[in-house]
Amino acid sequence: MTKQQTGPRMGPGAAPGQRHTRPAARHRSAYPYALYLPAAVVYLVIFLVPTVTAFYFALTRWTLFDSTFVGLDNFRDFLAEQNLRIGFANTIVYAVVTSGLKVVLGLLLGVLLTSRLRLRGFLRSVVFFPVLVSTVAVGITFSALLRPDTGLVNKALALAGIDGPDWLGDANTALLSVAAVDVWKGVGLATVIYIAGIMSIPRDYYQAVAVDGGTAWHRFRHVTLPLSWPATYSVIILSFIGGLRSFDLIWTMTRGGPGFTSDTIASIIYKQYQAGFFGLSTAGNVLLFIIVTAIVLPLNYVLGKRQVAV
Repeated sequence: MTKQQTGPRMGPGAAPGQRHTRPAARHRSAYPYALYLPAAVVYLVIFLVPTVTAFYFALTRWTLFDSTFVGLDNFRDFLAEQNLRIGFANTIVYAVVTSGLKVVLGLLLGVLLTSRLRLRGFLRSVVFFPVLVSTVAVGITFSALLRPDTGLVNKALALAGIDGPDWLGDANTALLSVAAVDVWKGVGLATVIYIAGIMSIPRDYYQAVAVDGGTAWHRFRHVTLPLSWPATYSVIILSFIGGLRSFDLIWTMTRGGPGFTSDTIASIIYKQYQAGFFGLSTAGNVLLFIIVTAIVLPLNYVLGKRQVAV
């Protein structure tokens, strides 16, 4: 019988007689989960509880001190709202126009502000500045600028011999005027996203196009445009969701008018709150939540597949 040699162990695995380290590692894995607890509490209090509460109050006729369960009556009454069809159509048009323009202008500004401009840093600040301004302040300011008689926009057009319309008082231009202001305010954020996306593209691709004799258009067409798709994806999703839920700018500039021609679903819901129909307006909020989810989830899926393909 020979005595077993002791010394440094050369092979993999735990040495005989040593305690296995995997249970200890499993025990320590509980510590990172504790880091999620503060965020989970905040998410529970700020998002989940109000959401569940909203779904409950949508089924009631309620005031601040009392509520009566009425089932689906609030949903039926909200869907019977006579201006809902106009509000739904305006909501879709507003979301498509604002998100489309933010994508196009954000991409062009992103390309411009990643080029070798001397005032590149200053121009980035100028483009991003409207994002920092309060939406209500922007709405009030542009309401004054777009007045038909005293607004600076029509005065500037008059200098060129153009008779400007009543931008916010004409049913044909009111919604699009608000959408243009929304684009002015939000294109800075889209530009920042595009700048980050374009800056992450490896310079080797541009050098390869240059070696092949490609022009600036070829660099944009074959490198920048396809490889900045993750930024495009983010801008489309963010701006489209924002457009579907847009309320504050529309309310401060037109209050849904003239008449109901620039009403959106969000402004119709707010009018129900103003009239004291809290349960009815809460049902409208739940329906808006469902509409946004039903539109954005398939859109996110389609754009996500495109992102993988790129």
